[in-house]
Amino acid sequence: MQVFDASSMIHAWDNYPVTQFPGLWAWLAQQIEQGQLLMAQVAVEEVEHKAPECMAWLRDAGLHRLPITQAILLEALRIKTLLGIVEDRYGGGVDENDLLIVATAKLHGHTLVTNEAPQLTPHKKMSNWKIPAVCAMESVRAPCIDFVGYIKRSGAVFG
Repeated sequence: MQVFDASSMIHAWDNYPVTQFPGLWAWLAQQIEQGQLLMAQVAVEEVEHKAPECMAWLRDAGLHRLPITQAILLEALRIKTLLGIVEDRYGGGVDENDLLIVATAKLHGHTLVTNEAPQLTPHKKMSNWKIPAVCAMESVRAPCIDFVGYIKRSGAVFG
């Protein structure tokens, strides 16, 4: 199963329009229907704010939203502490929602699909790390891929 963050879903919506890529969107709808494509509640809210048409499509497809539980909040706080983020002083890296999404994917044992660019050499200051670097941390270890990687890994062919 995959947990999508807002960046990956908005990337798909903006770069692979439904009218030009109907096969892709039919497949994504099937993934949603089968419970293979999920989103954390905070990611859903972000998509709703930034791409309401995309959110309408996701709603029509029957997207399952993963709630933010106490366990997820505690895991996000643990990761935040590991990154050296104090109070709300986030650096140029992950923000609060990102931490909740990473924690959601990790605790559910699912791969996180994000379109945040990997940092080939993560910044020395850990509070500037993006989602892929945080997922790769030894004490986090949440599988993480981008949207195109997700499609390639699936082996699905559209045409």
